[in-house]
Amino acid sequence: MPTNVEIKARARAWLEQLEKGLALADRTERLTQADTFFNCSNGRLKLRAQRGGEDYLVFYRRAAARGPKASVYTLVPVPDAAKTRRSLARLLGVTKKVFKKRLVCHAGRARIHFDEVRGLGRFIELEVVLKPGESAAAGRREAAGLMLALGIKKADLLAGAYADML
Repeated sequence: MPTNVEIKARARAWLEQLEKGLALADRTERLTQADTFFNCSNGRLKLRAQRGGEDYLVFYRRAAARGPKASVYTLVPVPDAAKTRRSLARLLGVTKKVFKKRLVCHAGRARIHFDEVRGLGRFIELEVVLKPGESAAAGRREAAGLMLALGIKKADLLAGAYADML
């Protein structure tokens, strides 16, 4: 399964951090996302429906810890998000729904997400995509450098998912 090293943080200085993220970006994309989380006993399963991008199912596992952590994941494109959501809701049950506006700054192999999450506020996520067989330590070092460049402090880091905060 593909692996990222990720962090999630509260945005302390949104405009300044956004400017820094844009300066690091090779390219950007704007998305409006609706994530529906389903009951899943061995990780997390969500359906991501988005305007500005493809809809897909995401299964992932990661520790609920602050700071850079490995996340293994699988993405499955979904041609009919509404039908898939209804089917999975009947089969598994829905746990949470998260709605957000996201600016993705692609910086090399890293993705910097500037998220405005309905009911929660503004956040920054980093995802450093690891090569097959690459150690998580390399991704953690890269994430630490990006945190420094973006002005993300250890006190800003969050452990869980947005769904955990709702």
